[in-house]
Amino acid sequence: MARIAGVDIPREKRVDVSLRYIFGIGSTAAAKIVTQTQVNPATKVRDLTDEEVNRIREVIDKEFVVEGDLRREVRQNIQRLIEINCYRGVRHRRGLPVRGQRTKTNARTKRGARRTVAGRRKAAAKK
Repeated sequence: MARIAGVDIPREKRVDVSLRYIFGIGSTAAAKIVTQTQVNPATKVRDLTDEEVNRIREVIDKEFVVEGDLRREVRQNIQRLIEINCYRGVRHRRGLPVRGQRTKTNARTKRGARRTVAGRRKAAAKK
């Protein structure tokens, strides 16, 4: 495996696909990196020369914030929102959706599994 930005990228995949395994690099960024380094995107990672891997590594180091630095930056941004008590920070603190989604129904991913209230079903059946 080639090691780029502290991540072992898969050897059996195309270069443009395997670069996406690095946190902070998506399809657009991977295409841009491959274009800048003049590497054929269809090349498998195992077929890359050491020079090509070094060129890719240099471009990522110079132009992109990835992995640990990016994770730290995102965590700090969320922590700042929580500390200043803005609406988004309160939603983060409570574990609720932040970007205006409805919560009466759905939002199960963010809120977790349903918690059944004891005695609720029996009371509804008696009415």
